[in-house]
Amino acid sequence: MRRSAVCGGRLIRLLFFVSNAVCAVALAAENPGSTATNVADSPAPPQAATDPAEADEDFAIQGEYATAGDAPQTGGRWGLQVVALGGGKFDAVLLQGGLPGDGWDRAARLPLAGQRGAQWLDLEGSGYRVRIDQGEAKLADGADHPLAVLRKVQRTSPTEGAPPPPGALVLFDGKSVDQFVEAKMTADGLLEAGALTKVGVGDFHLHLEFRTPYMPAARGQGRGNSGVYIQQRYEVQILDSFGLPGEANECGGVYKQHAPEINMCFPPLAWQTYDIDFTAARWNRSGKKIADARITVLQNGVPVQLHYAISDKTGAGKAEGPEIMPILLQNHNNPVRFRNVWIDLHPPVAKPHAAPQRCGYRRWPLRSCGLLWRLRNR
Repeated sequence: MRRSAVCGGRLIRLLFFVSNAVCAVALAAENPGSTATNVADSPAPPQAATDPAEADEDFAIQGEYATAGDAPQTGGRWGLQVVALGGGKFDAVLLQGGLPGDGWDRAARLPLAGQRGAQWLDLEGSGYRVRIDQGEAKLADGADHPLAVLRKVQRTSPTEGAPPPPGALVLFDGKSVDQFVEAKMTADGLLEAGALTKVGVGDFHLHLEFRTPYMPAARGQGRGNSGVYIQQRYEVQILDSFGLPGEANECGGVYKQHAPEINMCFPPLAWQTYDIDFTAARWNRSGKKIADARITVLQNGVPVQLHYAISDKTGAGKAEGPEIMPILLQNHNNPVRFRNVWIDLHPPVAKPHAAPQRCGYRRWPLRSCGLLWRLRNR
């Protein structure tokens, strides 16, 4: 009798567990996009390096290359972005005029591809050939006529290390995670993805610095994926989109709604910056939305979203509403890291100007570039 009672108890507990699991699956299927959540239970991603010392030998080749100055025989400067794909395979894009945000004419992206040899990497495509050896890329046309020599460069954002202005709330400075819920900090003082701010946000100016891991074998959304989920409703995508065209689901995009004006991604393991101006949606007393949320984003100092009106929640974001909600740095099972995160919850109101003013990169209206202007003129 005692043994049968024990077995019966175990059977009841098993049935209870199975019924709970079935209910959870049913609820998820019924409302898959109800909340902006972390994806901690998704399948493990391909191997990721969070430090150059952990990377393979292809890491030294991947990255950005640029001509040191004008090359008269080509009619101008060139930029080259080389993307490691694992196992010695590479894709690349050749850009006339220079690198994105630094001279590229935005007219064409010339794709190349190649396989690393014992001593160097040869790339070919779009009527051009490139040989990379010891940090130098020699560019030639299809007939092997020399055109230019490009050298490897490591760019930094002009807003990297920007200090918080008076009155701003420091969310993370490498000392503690007290401003977040269930956040984790690495041994070297970096914030891990998955952090949710304790403070809810309406209108604000946010500065954060992020670093995507080196994941050459990964592709698409599985390559350095995270995101800045504003009010847990609207996601500004974080992704290793280095060398890609720049789509709405790539880095700098308002997720699946609006592509970045330009893909300003640096290579993986390079520190990058987001400077975000956000104006929350407006609601009347009866709870009807009367104005969309608007957002301006500078990635690495260059505008990638310009006063864009966000029509609705993005992806798995929570439903829109007048409630003030926090910011989530999404965990997508990729070791994206953050540092120097601060927010001004009472940013100065930008005043309209009759004519555009120069913002340092091209002629944008000053109100659209207020982030960089304020950082430079504090």
